[in-house]
Amino acid sequence: MNQFEFGQYQFASLTNQQLFNALRLRCDVFVVEQQCIYPDLDDKDALPDSIHVLSESTDNQRNNNVIAYARCLAPGVSYKGCSIGRVVVAGDMRGHGIAKQLMLRAIEICRATWPKHTIQIGAQVYLQSFYESLGFEAFSAPYDEDGIMHIDMQLRSLRSQ
Repeated sequence: MNQFEFGQYQFASLTNQQLFNALRLRCDVFVVEQQCIYPDLDDKDALPDSIHVLSESTDNQRNNNVIAYARCLAPGVSYKGCSIGRVVVAGDMRGHGIAKQLMLRAIEICRATWPKHTIQIGAQVYLQSFYESLGFEAFSAPYDEDGIMHIDMQLRSLRSQ
């Protein structure tokens, strides 16, 4: 498995290019590839406590050098606990273990930033077993969100385990 590096940024510390590339990757995958018309841009990106996690490629031949992205949100923004969302890996980078490394880094950030809180996610159902392999457990029935089946999952805080 390749080792990838992940930077973590507050909204104000992202460069214009990093922000553009992260949003482009989200749009390319969530809107175009998954054919899901929804408002990806929301006020959650710019909240002062939001943490953007991304990995950038040094390959100058790529159209977009952001190859993986996730955002960590404070408790109460999307769920009662803190949350990880907008988890995305560039299509040509899938199958190299980057999604697992990205999630482990996002979990580490959430636990360091909000240690008393459960981490909650709205996972696409087809990825449920991937998230279960990281310790997440379902806490809702599957539901349709913007034409894609999702399920709410959580990873209990270390203090509640």
